[in-house]
Amino acid sequence: MMMLDKLEMYIQYPFVRYALIVGVFIALCSSLLGVTLVLKRFSFIGDGLSHVAFGAMAIAAVLNVANQMAVMMPITIVSAVLLLRTGQNAKIKGDAAIAMISVGSLAFGYMLMNIFSGSSNLSGDVCSTLFGSTSILTLSKQDVWLCTVLSIAVVLTFTFFYNKIFAVTFDEDFAKASGTKADGCNLLIAIVIAVIIVLAMNLVGSLLISALIIFPALSAMRLFRSFKSVTVFSAALSVGCALAGILTSILAGTPVGSTIVAVDAAAFGICWIAGTIKGGIHS
Repeated sequence: MMMLDKLEMYIQYPFVRYALIVGVFIALCSSLLGVTLVLKRFSFIGDGLSHVAFGAMAIAAVLNVANQMAVMMPITIVSAVLLLRTGQNAKIKGDAAIAMISVGSLAFGYMLMNIFSGSSNLSGDVCSTLFGSTSILTLSKQDVWLCTVLSIAVVLTFTFFYNKIFAVTFDEDFAKASGTKADGCNLLIAIVIAVIIVLAMNLVGSLLISALIIFPALSAMRLFRSFKSVTVFSAALSVGCALAGILTSILAGTPVGSTIVAVDAAAFGICWIAGTIKGGIHS
């Protein structure tokens, strides 16, 4: 009862409501594309692009750009497209391309922050950016509106192009043969995932974004077999874990990003056990 009273008190603060709204939208968007990325064996694209976004944020900070997202978004989108093109190159495989972009961007961003930073707490700023420890609780009303609009655009895009994304995910060669513009669809996926990465940095930080994308999809795959069922359950689970993680972090005083990922990991453990039991019963 005491915990509920405490939660009711916190909900009255705008920054808590903002965090819950943004958390739900970002978790929903991440889970939708997460299923596709896992099935295409491109799970770590989120990790690579998150490091690109970190480097772009460092550039925006050095240039004293008021709206950092205006710098982060185009750089991350261009990097996503280049990553897709490079990953299809026979000389540079997808995992190698991700490693190059990921490590290079992270190192470049940290170097810029060290050289040009005017902050007296550089380590704290870097930690907050990498792990999302406080940024989700400092959102403005404008940030919430921007996140809401972009998230709705992502959901509508996924819904509208669902059949094409499904076809490209499972058999790209057959999709091309049947007339689907697979390259254009892959380009769309790359752009959408770049948008999600930039939004998710406020929620879990650049180092934990991959978990937000991968865990719900893998959890759903333990229980379901059809693409639609996996996607729907993944979305519901991701939103539930995000809400639980944010509320737990507020009540317990733990880092937001790490708490959300911990809840996602616990949910995966439960789904793994349930899937094992389910498989044993059917066999």
